[in-house]
Amino acid sequence: SPAPEFHEARERGLRRAFEAAWTILLNNGSALDAVVQATVELENDPVFNAGVGSCLNQDGEVEMDASLMEGATLRAGAVGAVRTVQNPILLARAVMEEGRHVFLAGDGADQFAHKHGVSAVARAALITERQQQRWTEKHTQGEPGTVGAVAFDKAGRLAAATSTGGIFDKHPGRIGDSAVIGAGTYADDTLGAASATGLGEAIIRTTLTRTAAEFLRGGIHPTQAARRAIELVQQRTGSEAGIILIDALGRVGYAYNAPTMSTAFLSDQTLVILD
Repeated sequence: SPAPEFHEARERGLRRAFEAAWTILLNNGSALDAVVQATVELENDPVFNAGVGSCLNQDGEVEMDASLMEGATLRAGAVGAVRTVQNPILLARAVMEEGRHVFLAGDGADQFAHKHGVSAVARAALITERQQQRWTEKHTQGEPGTVGAVAFDKAGRLAAATSTGGIFDKHPGRIGDSAVIGAGTYADDTLGAASATGLGEAIIRTTLTRTAAEFLRGGIHPTQAARRAIELVQQRTGSEAGIILIDALGRVGYAYNAPTMSTAFLSDQTLVILD
């Protein structure tokens, strides 16, 4: 299990990400801008498995997935197996804004980044000493996973974003749920917005975030909908997953069946951080 200072570093990272997003929302910014900014903060923090600090695949390389979705328009952008971008969520946003495609992967996604001015980075710059050591020792346990954010803005709009380095020692070219709309990320202003973490294969097979959003129909509280969605993953696949969920009224919920899921949200004007 990670050392106490690792938990503290993670808590600091969550606080920074929340505050960056909350500042945008307080200033009448969009839910989309807020979730992107929160995700950028977490991608830049080496204690999370996204951006800098992503886990390594079988070849000892970083390959990252990310996606985002805007609930008002159903616009979405996604990237899979990207290798030369510091902030995959910014690349996903560029794909969404360009508007021609939803999902780009591999070398084509990296080429798109170069063309659209998304900051490139040397592959080695994404690899932390801790992840290199894990790969060398084939140490798979005790690591945080995917990062994600959901938001509801003053105009009543919803958005969700998700980013990850994937699963440790994965086959090169493997793409997980974090790049898949309806699995790792989903937002629809008439229902809700969700971001998932856990075993990507199981989350894809249960279309977890879309399923959770559907469970909100009829005014079900997001906590209930989140729990029901995680129970479905457990029952049908026997896998671990977690989800954060926000509904069309701005109510928040979360659930997980993994040992832990770090979460930050506002409750009665108080920032709650669970690690």
